[in-house]
Amino acid sequence: MTLLQTMDLAASGMSAQRTRMNVAAMNLANRSTTRTPEGGPYRRRDVVLETVPMPGGFDAAMRGAQGQDDAVGVKVSDIVVSQDEPKLVYDPGHPDADAAGYVAMPNVDSIREMVDLMGAARAYEAGTSVLSTVRSMADQALRIGR
Repeated sequence: MTLLQTMDLAASGMSAQRTRMNVAAMNLANRSTTRTPEGGPYRRRDVVLETVPMPGGFDAAMRGAQGQDDAVGVKVSDIVVSQDEPKLVYDPGHPDADAAGYVAMPNVDSIREMVDLMGAARAYEAGTSVLSTVRSMADQALRIGR
């Protein structure tokens, strides 16, 4: 695997983690939203990731011919809407309360979202660490030729 392929792999992971962070932030921002254009309260979103083969040149073709695995990156396959039922909260003074005084609140758990956000941030940081290491290796390789 070349240094550029390694950088592409790290970039694909960082892009996917950035999407996870954005979706977690969107969920947190809408944890009190009781009206949406679709009707009803906001529904939690979740990111689905999938592996994708990374394009390669002659090196990848040789590995494939030798029966070795190709490098695989990651991409966002889908952002799915949770089908969990909304939480009913008793608040008879709320404008969206039903006749019994209950308001359908989003199915967003702040703690779960914060854990997802921290996990995505740590994975993103790992990608930046990989890029930093690859850059350092490339710099050292160039110094050898001096």
